[in-house]
Amino acid sequence: MATARENYLAAKQRFAETFQKHLENGVEFISNDVYIDPEVIIAPGATILPGCILRGNTVIEAGCVIGPNTLLENTTVGQNSTVNASQCYDSTLGPNNKIGPFTHVRTGTKTGEGVHLGAYVETKNADFAEGNTVSHLTYIGDATVGKYCNFGCGTVTCNYDGEGKYRTTIGDYAFIGCNTNLVAPVTVGDHAFTAAGSTIGRDVPDGALGIERAKQVNVPSWGEKKLQKYIEKKQKLESAKKG
Repeated sequence: MATARENYLAAKQRFAETFQKHLENGVEFISNDVYIDPEVIIAPGATILPGCILRGNTVIEAGCVIGPNTLLENTTVGQNSTVNASQCYDSTLGPNNKIGPFTHVRTGTKTGEGVHLGAYVETKNADFAEGNTVSHLTYIGDATVGKYCNFGCGTVTCNYDGEGKYRTTIGDYAFIGCNTNLVAPVTVGDHAFTAAGSTIGRDVPDGALGIERAKQVNVPSWGEKKLQKYIEKKQKLESAKKG
């Protein structure tokens, strides 16, 4: 039985051979601070930046820039896409995508041409047609999304009720306002809007605006009284600093 050291040296040798193979095949590396499984396929002309881990049946097509600090596992990345400081599992990313930074692409995600999944976006079992923009702080799970949709910050697909998973369907050219909750199963039609801050639990027809907000009520002087002690405390600190 091989010792732990022997296993380590064998793994190190396999990595060195894999790295050299890709280097000779025209893959650009900024440094050798990467890990690549032997099964991984990388096209000539791709660039792998430091800190990347490429595992399993991962395929990276020509013109891609992967990293820095990116993990890809059983994921295909289409031509000329970038995946920056993100983790992707068992997914297929289309050409000319911009993924990251800090994106979590979970199992079953598929993206078309020119999709952008930005900072702190998480996806799972979601199918995005071409041209979608999901810039930040959003969760899209168990969803089918038409082409050229825009998702405002804080959008959430509410796909799980504790027992079952349900699907959200969004049509082409839809605009999902900031802090929208989409309570599945639900459909947002083609060319439809959801107003910022809405919880959408019923279908929004094509071309419609879905709004669900409670009526705002302002209570006079409530904030002034509530904050009085806090303001006095901070004013004393300000005076002490000036003194």
